[in-house]
Amino acid sequence: APAAAAPAPAPAAAAPAAGGGMMSGLMGSMMSGMATGVGMSVANRAVDAVMGPRQTEVVHRHEGAPAAAAPAACQLQQDQLNQCMQTKDAASCQFYLDALKACQQTA
Repeated sequence: APAAAAPAPAPAAAAPAAGGGMMSGLMGSMMSGMATGVGMSVANRAVDAVMGPRQTEVVHRHEGAPAAAAPAACQLQQDQLNQCMQTKDAASCQFYLDALKACQQTA
């Protein structure tokens, strides 16, 4: 009779997963971001308590803006082009588009 074969070794225990998948990584990032945000908020409040509240002033400047009269000079051509585009296709309104571009270049 053949000798009894040695019993097969027990399977190795499966190693636990390195992470919980994509969602656990996302949740970890969200929690880290929240903690950072709270920490920044607390730090800002502490600085405001010591230094006083910050005040910002917004100044609007319209430097380099085109004069308001220039667009009004080509209003007729713009209206003609808009009216043509509402009733016809773009190819048949090329004349009005060219007229508007010429007006804008001279304005």
